[in-house]
Amino acid sequence: MIRKRYGLGIVLLISLVFLILGTQTAFAAEIVSTSDVTVCCEKTQSGLYCQNAPIEECSSEVNPNTNEFYKQAPTNCESTSFCREGTCVDSIEGTCSGNTPELVCNNDGGVWFLEEPAQCSLGCCVLGDQAAFVTLTRCKALSADLGLQTNYRNDIQDETQCVLSVAGQEKGACVFDFEFERTCRFTTRSICSQGIDTTGVEGTSTISGEFYPDRLCTDEELGTNCGPTENTICVPGKDEVYFVDTCGNAGNVYDAAKTFNRDSEYWANVKTKAESCGADSDNANDVDCGNCNYLLGSFCRDASKENANPRMGDYICADLNCQDTSNGEDYKHGESWCINSDIGTVDLGDNSVGSRFFRHLCINGEEVVESCDDFRQQTCVEDEIETSLGTFSQAACVVNRWQECFVQDDKEDCENTDRRDCLWKEGKFDVVTLNKSQKKGVCVPSNSPGFKFWEGEETLSICAQGNAQCIVTFEKSLFGDEECSDNCECLKDSWEKDHAELCSALGDCGPGINWQGQAGFKKGYEVDVTKLKERE
Repeated sequence: MIRKRYGLGIVLLISLVFLILGTQTAFAAEIVSTSDVTVCCEKTQSGLYCQNAPIEECSSEVNPNTNEFYKQAPTNCESTSFCREGTCVDSIEGTCSGNTPELVCNNDGGVWFLEEPAQCSLGCCVLGDQAAFVTLTRCKALSADLGLQTNYRNDIQDETQCVLSVAGQEKGACVFDFEFERTCRFTTRSICSQGIDTTGVEGTSTISGEFYPDRLCTDEELGTNCGPTENTICVPGKDEVYFVDTCGNAGNVYDAAKTFNRDSEYWANVKTKAESCGADSDNANDVDCGNCNYLLGSFCRDASKENANPRMGDYICADLNCQDTSNGEDYKHGESWCINSDIGTVDLGDNSVGSRFFRHLCINGEEVVESCDDFRQQTCVEDEIETSLGTFSQAACVVNRWQECFVQDDKEDCENTDRRDCLWKEGKFDVVTLNKSQKKGVCVPSNSPGFKFWEGEETLSICAQGNAQCIVTFEKSLFGDEECSDNCECLKDSWEKDHAELCSALGDCGPGINWQGQAGFKKGYEVDVTKLKERE
């Protein structure tokens, strides 16, 4: 029987994003071992950095930060460029470490300087009524931890003078006589000794007084005209709600159980925050306790603006947490979380055209939104940490590492999250760009990047790299019967569907919908069926 053959070529134009990466080759010089000679090892086999050691103890690993072998040099480490010592600055903790190799500093997440930078010089950091002789960067970190504005004095160059400079900041009752009355001002020792300002009263300016540390003006033993009240105030720079006396001085933290007739000692001596009511709680919206805690999610505010009714006074610990946010969840003050404008599924490679990631934060009871970079060049990652108060959500915008996905032909390499943000799609994909047939699957971005569609030529050149071709062969009998003999799977609808989905996973190409759920005006790809020449 005579049979004729002809090929039916099906060309599917599907958009892929392909990045041609340059290759990099690392060369290592031949090492001659000798126990009598030491060299400078950038890293030793035991994990130490910048050590003078026998050459056989040097690490032969590749530095993951440079993709090069760890260096060696036949000299002392002090004489090398890669192990020279400098100053390492930890911008988070605000510390400066001298005599630190650059490699060690970078591994610890610090910033390295060959010469000591100005921010590492020492000065006096004033922290309320305390002080520390530290660097400016450390002062900023300490001030932030205590919720204080940075007060750094670089004119004080001695630790003793630094401590003495705040000795007068000790607070207490300053008792003095004014207009034939024994009155009081709750202030610092230095102000009391220098004189209380009475400007505005005819014929007077300042009056010096007698200082009583850690005592309140309402202490009966002081015999002043200042008495207790049930009124409260918010004190600038403080989280808490405080009682106020008849002279306008702040007392201790508001506690409805500590009225004068119930606890006169509470109105005599200064109590610390830990000695006040609800010391281990935020006391948000508590009508009886004003021991607010900003770090736990509360702060002194006008009760009328918070629709609250404290048992005494006009102020309350306002709740700084966020209730019923845009995703329907409740969050603590300071928490952050991720939201994507995409209607697709995050981390499954089917992001919608025009979608982007957002980082949401709960700040002072308000939901604040921060945008990650356009065109999904950044994604938002979220995690939870365990605290004494339960889980705490944290989120951040990070770089979308999608560029290397298309050259990975192994599932394990593809899904190596230490190096790239990709996922493996199972199936057979004949992708022209890869110059070979992926028989088991293909590597695509976990979150496909976006394109500037208005820059047509550039976008088309990227998407055109995703062309796929499949030649289907039929056998035809003498009587005209036809039967598929090769690549028959390409005739199924699933072949076209799989490649179309692959196209969408690689970027804003191919079929898809935008972030508002609207489909494109065109199909997004073309299927070109061409009948090749029949062969005898």
